[in-house]
Amino acid sequence: MSKRNENRPGYKKTKAGWIPADWEIVRLGEILLEKRLGANYPNSESEEGLPLIKMGNVGRGKIKLDKIERIPSSLDYQNVFLLQKGDILFNTRNTLDLVGKVAIWDNELPSALYNSNLLKLKFKESKIGSPFFANYLLNSKASLQQLREMAIGTTSVAAIYDRDLMRLKAPLPNIPEQNKIADILSTWDEAIDQMRKNIDTKNRLKKALTKQLITGRRRLPDFEKTKSQRFYRFFDLPEDWKRPQMKEIAQECSERNRRRDDFPVLACSKHLGFIESSEYFGKRVFSEDTSNYKVIRYGCFGFPSNHIEEGSIGLLLRHDIGLVSPIYTVFRCDDSVIPKYLYAVFKTDTFRHIFRVSTNASVDRRGSLRWREFSLIYVPKPSKEEQRAIVDILQAADEEINQLETKLNALEKQNAGLCRNC
Repeated sequence: MSKRNENRPGYKKTKAGWIPADWEIVRLGEILLEKRLGANYPNSESEEGLPLIKMGNVGRGKIKLDKIERIPSSLDYQNVFLLQKGDILFNTRNTLDLVGKVAIWDNELPSALYNSNLLKLKFKESKIGSPFFANYLLNSKASLQQLREMAIGTTSVAAIYDRDLMRLKAPLPNIPEQNKIADILSTWDEAIDQMRKNIDTKNRLKKALTKQLITGRRRLPDFEKTKSQRFYRFFDLPEDWKRPQMKEIAQECSERNRRRDDFPVLACSKHLGFIESSEYFGKRVFSEDTSNYKVIRYGCFGFPSNHIEEGSIGLLLRHDIGLVSPIYTVFRCDDSVIPKYLYAVFKTDTFRHIFRVSTNASVDRRGSLRWREFSLIYVPKPSKEEQRAIVDILQAADEEINQLETKLNALEKQNAGLCRNC
């Protein structure tokens, strides 16, 4: 296992590393009771029918249900392909990076089937005391390294075959120790799951709060001047708020990188705003010649004209100066608007819908939203003092979420260290 155990009393050297003297090294095939590939059922993103767990639902140790596909309600299926609590799912085919993912089914749904890219594993009770321990074992550093070496194929399509999987070697303690290890790691998992739920709850509360604040449905104590509202197409506003078009409070900036300055090239994420392009795409995708790229300066907004309907709009606060692709629209608001307030407005679901409607109505048939159409969009505008107060409230919410995410990262790192040495 870990090198820190090298030559320690009570440990022995094996092909899997230094392990406790009373542990044994076994092949997966020796401790397996049953293995069964899933079925190739037709499926879609329908809201009816039995859920079908696919390779995209298998994470590293956990089942992911952010996207669920289902088989037709009228389709007959075999009960042997229904998942039961404690089933281990092994991803046999995927990209080279993802093939070999393993997760445990913990009754995340009342019932579900699994498809033909997944291999269901059940273990001998005389060898494995808990399927949760088996899940941790197959996600350990030593197992993941062996699985990577077993993968056969190209970067985009790779497979791990049964005959190779059965030869996977794993260190195995006795059953009481397995159960203790599983209990400890399960406790960490529960703490991590609870932290994720807390973060999700805080994000949803912040989202609702933002919508209330930027439409005036919730006024801060110092600004409750009126209860009356004016009604517009997408939202209603307090009587004392203004509703200017973007062209009244902002102007487009079309500065080109004529001198070919070596500024960071940025891309806009719909969730994170501006980040460096190589970080966003995982590789360099921009041209060697950036003389035609647009310059964007601190405090300016920008969006890719062909992706604004997804909410991909950013406010540059991480760099003094950056470069963006020529397809970006760059603009700056005037002194009557606090950029962070306007950014919060743009990031709401309401404005994502407005961007989508405006794109569909654009005269540009390529599905782009240019400044001439974007400048016609109306935005809610309270006094500058109220804008600042709204920004302060939302920043406090962000700081609370960031603190929770920092704690979550620490828990995940500690848990990963435990798993590597289990």
